[in-house]
Amino acid sequence: MLTFRCAEAGLKLRLSAWFGAIAILSTMTAAAARADELVVLGCTGAQGSFNCVARWGRAGDPYIRHVPEPDSDTEKTRAAERDRRWTERCHPVIKQDAWGVARYHYSAPGCGFGVIE
Repeated sequence: MLTFRCAEAGLKLRLSAWFGAIAILSTMTAAAARADELVVLGCTGAQGSFNCVARWGRAGDPYIRHVPEPDSDTEKTRAAERDRRWTERCHPVIKQDAWGVARYHYSAPGCGFGVIE
């Protein structure tokens, strides 16, 4: 006679651990989240094991760098002069590539990296 009670007990134990981990992580992330933050919770598992991960941070694109505006009039004048010199040297133009993606093209090398001279 075969019995599946061992398998049933293992399944119940895995499910209870799974939901317990989800409950703990969701409570932690909900407490840590603020209006300007993004919370991502993910769990995955296979037979006999599972893993849950919570990640939170600032909402928005992580690859965008926010540059502060110049504070004084002297800094504003220098920034405007630097921009004018870069535009005169590089002549930025937006053109579509073979796939229809708009890309900047410059008349001098290094302009994509902000090189002025």
